[in-house]
Amino acid sequence: VQLVESGGRLVQTGDSLRLSCVVSGGTFSSAAMGWFRQAPGKEREFVGAIDWNGGNNYCADYVKGRFTISRDIPKNTGYLQMNMLAPEDTAVYYCALAPLLTKVIDRYGSWGQGTQVTVSS
Repeated sequence: VQLVESGGRLVQTGDSLRLSCVVSGGTFSSAAMGWFRQAPGKEREFVGAIDWNGGNNYCADYVKGRFTISRDIPKNTGYLQMNMLAPEDTAVYYCALAPLLTKVIDRYGSWGQGTQVTVSS
């Protein structure tokens, strides 16, 4: 299974951005997709996750109300919609797959290469 993120770029504070994650090369009928981010010098942190089939999803408290997660099953694509971006959201954003809906990073086994999001003040 391969995951490819896209959509990251330089934006200004308050802007919105949507990241995409295309999954190919396998099936994941009972998996979940998670989104993580890693800022320079910091550990990778959980942003949110979505159950691929049921659509249940949730986001970390520090992005709740600003970020939302969705997926398009026929397109094998997951999305991370980010609104009201702030400089502290600057990071490389990754998508990953897990066998269940979880925020535990160790449960995610397939990862994309990441896409850079930079928010200028």
